[in-house]
Amino acid sequence: MGLRLYNTLGRSLQAFEPITPGAVGFYGCGPTVYNYAHIGNLRAYVFDDVVARSLRYLGYEVKHVMNITDVGHLTGDDDSGEDKMVKTAAQRNKSVLEVAQFYTDAFFADTERLNIERPTVVCKATDHIADMIAL
Repeated sequence: MGLRLYNTLGRSLQAFEPITPGAVGFYGCGPTVYNYAHIGNLRAYVFDDVVARSLRYLGYEVKHVMNITDVGHLTGDDDSGEDKMVKTAAQRNKSVLEVAQFYTDAFFADTERLNIERPTVVCKATDHIADMIAL
């Protein structure tokens, strides 16, 4: 049985055909680690996990990539306000890196308790700032 997905553009179910036969790569946006994840956040990671497990069950080799936003997230959705990482660091009397590491560890502890498999690749935003600037 093949995988069929709903195409919202065409408003119909379509057979899934990967770009590379037998292999699927996908990106799922990870957490911004300035606070604990809540159930609304975790829903996205449960979904990504179900997708990855389903694809593996169907015989695909899966490469799931997720980022950790560990710097530079403003409090306003319109690119205004205080940086949430800086704000939390000041409240906790910690460095931004300490806050990021603490909440990254908490996030993975939470996902482990929920039996969410860790993505194939997890990358921190701070490890790729030069790449982002180059874009």
